[in-house]
Amino acid sequence: MEEPIKIYTPLNDDEIANLRSGTRVLLTGVVYTGRDAAHKRLFELLQQGKPLPIDICGQVIYYVGPTPAKPGRVIGSAGPTTSGRMDAYTPALIACGLKGMIGKGVRSQAVKDAMKKYGAVYFGATGGAGALLAQRIKKAEVVAYEDLGPEAIFRLEVEDFPLIVINDIYGGDLYERLKIG
Repeated sequence: MEEPIKIYTPLNDDEIANLRSGTRVLLTGVVYTGRDAAHKRLFELLQQGKPLPIDICGQVIYYVGPTPAKPGRVIGSAGPTTSGRMDAYTPALIACGLKGMIGKGVRSQAVKDAMKKYGAVYFGATGGAGALLAQRIKKAEVVAYEDLGPEAIFRLEVEDFPLIVINDIYGGDLYERLKIG
C-alpha cells in the first residue's frame, strides 16, 4: 500500500488534478465545518446574491457537528456525518469555488457532475473515529451561525488529517469501484 500524500489548504487546481479516487492523503491547513442547517443558509445567501460569511474559494468543508471540547482540548469528538444531506446545496457552493468536501457516504450525480465541471474533490473520513480524528484538529473557533450550536460553521486548523479521495475530477468513484471489484 502506498504512503498517503500530504496536501495543504487552500487547494488549487494543480493539486486537485493530481488527486485520484482511492488516493490516501494527509490534509494540513484550514478546514471549515458545515452541516445541513448551515448549508441551507449558505445556499439561501447565494440565491439572494448576498456574500457568504466565509470565503469558500479554494477551501474544504468538513461535514461534521463536533461535540463540546473537554477541558484541555480544542474540540470534542469530530466524526464525519452523512454527506448526502448536503447534496441539494453542494453544486452551488462548488460553482462558487469550493474545492473539497469531507464526509462519509455516496454523493448524488449532480454533486459528482459539479466536481467534474468546476474541479473539486470529495474526501472520505472514517466514520466512528471522531475522537481519533479530533486529535488532528489543532485549533477550532466558530466563525458563523453560532446560534446553530454544534452545526455552526467552525474554522478548524488541522494537521495531517487522514482522508481518502472518494470522488475525483475525472469521474472516479471509489465506492463504485469497490462494488465492481
